Amino acid sequence: MTEEGGRRLLRSAATPQRATFLELLLDLVFVFALTRISARLIADFTGDQRGVPAGVGQSLLLFLALWALWSLTVWSTSWLEPEAPVVQTVVVLTTIGAMVMAVAVPDGFGERAPLFAVTFVVLQIGRVVYFHLAEHGQPDPRQSVRILFWLGLSAPLWVTGGLVEEGTVRGPLWTVAVLVDYTGLLLGWPTPRLGAQRLGVRRIAAEHLAERYQQFLLIALGEAIFVIGLAFSGSRFHAEQTVGFALALASTLLLWRIYFHLAGRVLGAAISRSRNTSRLTTDLAFAHLAMIAGIVLTGVGFELFITEPLDDLPATWLVAILGGPALFLAGRSVLEFQVFGRISRSRAGGLLALGLLTPAALHLPPLAVGAAVTVVLLGVVGLDARRSFGRPVEEPAPPV
Repeated sequence: MTEEGGRRLLRSAATPQRATFLELLLDLVFVFALTRISARLIADFTGDQRGVPAGVGQSLLLFLALWALWSLTVWSTSWLEPEAPVVQTVVVLTTIGAMVMAVAVPDGFGERAPLFAVTFVVLQIGRVVYFHLAEHGQPDPRQSVRILFWLGLSAPLWVTGGLVEEGTVRGPLWTVAVLVDYTGLLLGWPTPRLGAQRLGVRRIAAEHLAERYQQFLLIALGEAIFVIGLAFSGSRFHAEQTVGFALALASTLLLWRIYFHLAGRVLGAAISRSRNTSRLTTDLAFAHLAMIAGIVLTGVGFELFITEPLDDLPATWLVAILGGPALFLAGRSVLEFQVFGRISRSRAGGLLALGLLTPAALHLPPLAVGAAVTVVLLGVVGLDARRSFGRPVEEPAPPV
């Protein structure tokens, strides 16, 4: 294809900013993937408590691989023309591959590890090669080289980790592979002689990218609702389980409110006003990564205090019941700084309150800890409402 053809592959001002139906179909696959991650975590927390740290670490590695896959796809469709046949082909293949990876998640560190790892590597490398060959290197042949250089460093670690029979080796190999992949994403794939350049440095669809982040966060909240409903519908509807169900549902609504209050609602405007769009979009990806991981972990906590509301509380359960909301608030604080260049006291206060709850929570039943978390989240929402009452809507002021 000529250079003119490469330019046609880039988004134009006339390209609609809304996500395509094909992109929304891809999101449905990740809904299923998040349910598999949650199921793994729930099994770990309700099984042998000594295996919880390893189980959480394994689920995190699988989640990070799935998030990297989704992020690169979203950046591509926010930079390139989403209706172009080349781009649609990549999204279709990514949808199929992501479904294969999701199916492999429950035993992703066991017999299905080769399937998960090989599928991930084939998708990551295959679509870069396909873009490069189908468009004859356009619109940016050097970017393909940068990404392939970094994928070439991590791919052997993923594949070797998937194929080794010794399970204790798999974790370290995949940990290093994830670090390599995310270092490349964060730094813009710096490569000898070519330097670094993040995706979309020349043109990015701000509203489209913002909407995609918002949609994925809603997917995570939807998965939490799925966990709540499944846990309660499978219970005996005792009074304490009903209270746990109500607290979990209220907490989910509060998480939604905390995210979309100001910063989560004006992402598109923040990206448009940024002086360094590619840097900001990369930072936003990491902030949403923390928030979505926090929501998934919070959903696991919901399951625990709905099904076993008054039992003795294993210390490891606090990782989900308290740690999930804390991780969400930490990511939301980072998002607020990225959008407004500041962090409100309500976020910091919420994190502090969750930290101070930890010693006392060790001596409380799961339902009481869940109730305390709901009160903390309600306090954050209340402080947000008080701060914004009677004031004009704050305009985004990204620091980069």
